[in-house]
Amino acid sequence: MTVRHLKQSKPRTVAENRAVPDRVSEMLAELRDGGEERALSYARELDGWQGPVVLDQAAIDTAAARLSGTVKDDIAFARDRIRRFADAQRGTITDMEIEMAPGFWAGQKSIPVHAAGCYAPGGRYSHIASALMTITTAKAAGVTHVTAASPPRGDKGLADEMVFAMDLAGADAILCMGGVQAVAAMTFGFFGLPEADVLAGPGNAFVAEAKRQLFGRVGIDMIAGPTDSLIIADSTAEAETVAWDLVGQMEHGADSPVWLVTTDKALAEAVIARIPDLVETLPQTNADSARAAWADRAEVILCDTAEEMVETANRIAPEHLHVQADDLDFWLARLAAYGSLFLGAETTVAFGDKASGPNHVLPTSGAARYTGGLSVHKFLKTVTWQRTTAEAARPVAEVTARISRLEGMEGHARTADIRLAPGD
Repeated sequence: MTVRHLKQSKPRTVAENRAVPDRVSEMLAELRDGGEERALSYARELDGWQGPVVLDQAAIDTAAARLSGTVKDDIAFARDRIRRFADAQRGTITDMEIEMAPGFWAGQKSIPVHAAGCYAPGGRYSHIASALMTITTAKAAGVTHVTAASPPRGDKGLADEMVFAMDLAGADAILCMGGVQAVAAMTFGFFGLPEADVLAGPGNAFVAEAKRQLFGRVGIDMIAGPTDSLIIADSTAEAETVAWDLVGQMEHGADSPVWLVTTDKALAEAVIARIPDLVETLPQTNADSARAAWADRAEVILCDTAEEMVETANRIAPEHLHVQADDLDFWLARLAAYGSLFLGAETTVAFGDKASGPNHVLPTSGAARYTGGLSVHKFLKTVTWQRTTAEAARPVAEVTARISRLEGMEGHARTADIRLAPGD
């Protein structure tokens, strides 16, 4: 096996930084003790927002009225695709029961959680798609109450399109609040809202850390790191398309890794040569992010065979995996570690990020080795049940009593004994 790097990322030195975890811990303690008033003071201090925190229907209607028909149609298009996919996922999850022996029945049910908190980032980019992905999926799962939260844009509050998207997706309450205070408000049930059973949605380092520290009290979708993307390409790929697809993902931020894995050296060299020029055509802020990501976090890997490309991709386990190569069925059958897979040059990661249907809240930093992305499953509890007749219980009781005594658990054994007929 010969795998060569034509471009390597810089070594990542991760020094332990306790500043964020310690500050988040302090904030959560203050919010737990200080309640809504402390959350409001943080909103004024950190969000710069003095207005109402919970949007009423008049504010929601006003936001929708200010949007053009095209904007609303586009958001509705994305929401409908996401809902159709989530509904189809829900349809694959069925309750079941099995007769283990005559008279002894066992089964499983999938029960939606009662309340969910869905966070949508609103910093450098206003992530409308994140609101659609999280809220729509929770509602498709059958969640009774969804609280949505996003940080205001200074004294202007939430962007109109964010409000419209949250409302269209089915949010039962919308919070104009960001950061740790929003996560705490949804978790602890501030402002008359139900306490969340599950928190979902991406956010900055403080949001991610708050979710990590609250995990256990609530369920969370995942702990997300910087977004990442890998492209597999062979000689059939177009260098310009590959280059743009890498650039499009690098604009997320300076710490967003990308990989090109290919068997075609000429393609690799053409992409390497083209990317700096494409980066410079972006708006300044986007270009700064992409330029830094290309310099520090990008790799171009040359393989000899398709099998080597599969092995390389499975080892990296990217969040997004895009195949621009011949024989797409070959890749679908063999690739085994990714958050979401994009097959063919006709699709692109941006489709999945915004509007095509499958969820874009995905595992990062190699977590795709052991988990998938956000889905209706995250908002469902798979529980089991059993019932039996007295006759069918006898053999189970006998074995239970013997195993319990092997383990030294006499109390367990006696609960089985009393299910046996007297004299047995």
